[in-house]
Amino acid sequence: MDLIYRPRLAQILEVKELTEREKLFTLRLEGGEVLGHQPGQFVEVSVFGVGECPISICSSPTRGPEFQMCVRAVGNVTNALHRLRPGDYVGIRGPYGRGFPLQESKGQDLLIAAGGLGIAPLRSFIHYIMDNRSDYGEVTILYGAREPKEILFKDEISLMQGIGRCLLTVDRGDETWEGHVGVITTLCPMVTVDPSRTIAITVGPPIMYRFILQEFFKMGIPEERIYVDLERHMKCGVGKCGHCQINGFYVCREGPVFKYSEIKDLPEAI
Repeated sequence: MDLIYRPRLAQILEVKELTEREKLFTLRLEGGEVLGHQPGQFVEVSVFGVGECPISICSSPTRGPEFQMCVRAVGNVTNALHRLRPGDYVGIRGPYGRGFPLQESKGQDLLIAAGGLGIAPLRSFIHYIMDNRSDYGEVTILYGAREPKEILFKDEISLMQGIGRCLLTVDRGDETWEGHVGVITTLCPMVTVDPSRTIAITVGPPIMYRFILQEFFKMGIPEERIYVDLERHMKCGVGKCGHCQINGFYVCREGPVFKYSEIKDLPEAI
């Protein structure tokens, strides 16, 4: 219980610039403690003297005591994080929440759809699959970004293709882009699944969910085999502030990952 409320010190080991707005932070808890997270969980990150905010863990627990976060500079805390350097310390509370369906997905095919920054939390699951490849069936990854310069983890696309099929698209191309152009749903006609053995997982901006879910339904994937991540609603992480409450659900405690069948009738959820 102490770990739920009291931040632990974590040192920044490496900072890598991914795009103009996102940086990848590699951290290690003081004393070499293991964070103990599951793919899809998040932590509360404190920048001392500035504040704290929830951030997804984008690395797999199979990769050692270090952990990673992909941070977009959008507010006071995240902008302060972007000014930190290797050797600096932050506070870490957590991990919190319910992550991706690791056990339910074993022996199943996986259809993963990531939009924009949604690839960050999904990266933790993708790396977990890489390290436990024999536990899963066919894997298809759909990844969409607004434009080429916003594609995250470009150097890992080939690794993702190594575990299955990875289809990439951008909403609008540029003079250097030779790949697919269109929103992420335009990739769906290229995909064939067995709906009776497919688990579908999607993370992305709110507007994307409505349309990608419709594509999942067209494929015949049942509602109880579809998972969505609602982490954008969270704030305190422990169900105290009420910021993430949706008609009795606390996203930070009962999510952020939900079966679609659990939240389909909640008008504020999607």
